[in-house]
Amino acid sequence: MVTSILLDLMGGVALLLWGLHMVHSGIVRAFGASLRRVMATVLRTRLQAFLAGLGITALLQSSTATALMLSSFSASGMVELAPALAVMLGANVGTTLIVQLLSFDSSAISPLLLVLGVVAFKRSRDARWRDLGRVAIGLGLMLLSLHLLLTSLAPAENAPLVREILSAITGEPLLTLLLGAVLTWLAHSSVATVLLTMSLAYSGFIPPLAACALILGANLGSALNPFIEGLSSSNPAHRRLPAGNLLTRLAGCALFLPLLEPLLSWLTPLEDNPARLAADFHTLFNVVVALVFLPPIQPLSRLLCRWLPDSKAADDPAQPLYLDTSALDTPSVALACAARETLHMGDIVETMLRESMQVLLGNDRKLALAVSQRDNAVDSLHEAIKLYVVRLTRDSLDEAEGRRAMEIMALSINLEHIGDIIDKNLMELANKKIKHQLQFSREGAQELEAFHRLVIDNLKLSFTVFLTGDVKAARQLLDEKTRVRELEMQAAESHMARLREGRLESLETSSLHLDILRDFKRIHSHLCATAYPALEASGQLRPSRLRQQAVSATPASSDGAGSVHPAPPPSAGAC
Repeated sequence: MVTSILLDLMGGVALLLWGLHMVHSGIVRAFGASLRRVMATVLRTRLQAFLAGLGITALLQSSTATALMLSSFSASGMVELAPALAVMLGANVGTTLIVQLLSFDSSAISPLLLVLGVVAFKRSRDARWRDLGRVAIGLGLMLLSLHLLLTSLAPAENAPLVREILSAITGEPLLTLLLGAVLTWLAHSSVATVLLTMSLAYSGFIPPLAACALILGANLGSALNPFIEGLSSSNPAHRRLPAGNLLTRLAGCALFLPLLEPLLSWLTPLEDNPARLAADFHTLFNVVVALVFLPPIQPLSRLLCRWLPDSKAADDPAQPLYLDTSALDTPSVALACAARETLHMGDIVETMLRESMQVLLGNDRKLALAVSQRDNAVDSLHEAIKLYVVRLTRDSLDEAEGRRAMEIMALSINLEHIGDIIDKNLMELANKKIKHQLQFSREGAQELEAFHRLVIDNLKLSFTVFLTGDVKAARQLLDEKTRVRELEMQAAESHMARLREGRLESLETSSLHLDILRDFKRIHSHLCATAYPALEASGQLRPSRLRQQAVSATPASSDGAGSVHPAPPPSAGAC
């Protein structure tokens, strides 16, 4: 009987956790962007922050999710630490609302929520209604799981061994608190632990004292997951908010643990239902902690800032290495700094391009994620370079300096576009190939590798042209456009020949193969744009490839693939 009861308990807890997951994911999908905007903008006062945390966590049903979301905001400076701590105090109160709701007998609502949720999820064409249907299904599963927990515990009333085991486990309040913290850490949900505790208390398997100690542990455990997540960050600023939340939880437990018996003697006459008693204690704990720590939130935030000072990781690829603000007064030096940073950005793009081929051929999902993360660093560096050059050009520059500033901006923009092509296009194709477990034919893989090597070689050549302005290298880079075009046509013709032969690998990967060739060609077009400034400066560009009477020279030009380069002057010679 004991084994059967334990299995039923584990099944009920698993169903409860899955219901919580569905509620959380449904709310995030339906309102995630709005919740993030609220987090970043509405936190002007402690009270507003507290109410925002309460409301958002009441929707998300996860103070852990709120903490992880806020940690990144706080570390990046989007939200100050004091309001973020106030949000977490509100978030911890917000988690008690669903517990209060579920502490009442609402088992009859479960079938209705499940039916409405399934209908909304299956029949609705609107994405938000589908997500709300997911939320309704999750709530229905949570109510159903509570009913299953109570039903599975009923036969255990005649099993003394179960009572003895639970009594031994929950006999000491401090050990019971630690047990509750461990269970919550494992489940990543204080709500699940509190609801399980309510079920055990309602069935009489644990006394009210043990139930309250478990609830204290659940509140402590809910602060462990964000803190442990923060330990993996090299920047101590990411650990401030989780550490502050954990400190308030620890202080609250230290305050309440010695007072459990007096508090129970006060609460028991007010509520004779053990489940409701546990829910009320859970709410009381979080409200008291909020009232105690909300007034001194500013001193606490200053203490955390001194304890965990901000430090940028030296190996963070998103951090500029060469943009020296003190050099802005000397344009020639500042332009050299910006050029070095642009080449640093180019090094990351080159790494992305090299790794993209490994992903495409090796089906390495982990490496695909790393490539996509590098694109975030490229975007950050592009933004930093742009702002640096804008600050530099506020003062008057001579003609050569102004031209060099525009060259730096043009290469930075093109590199950012290349990063987007790799991330948004090539990695999407790679993930599709991995998902469907596809493989290129041996000849197809060799063609892609040859095309990729050519693009890598010309990436290096473009850096040389940017750095030296060598006209010969610039002409060579533009000449490579013809070679790339011919290589693409040859690869496409070979691929079509394999399709006519009925090669299975080619049939399965046809669209992927052609899309990858197209994306490599687009990347190469962005690289070739680096040649135009050097050729323009030497007067080796025609105004246009069209007949003079058909079109006049324009102030700027683009190669059709979005590449940015300065326009050739009207007096330029033939290329």
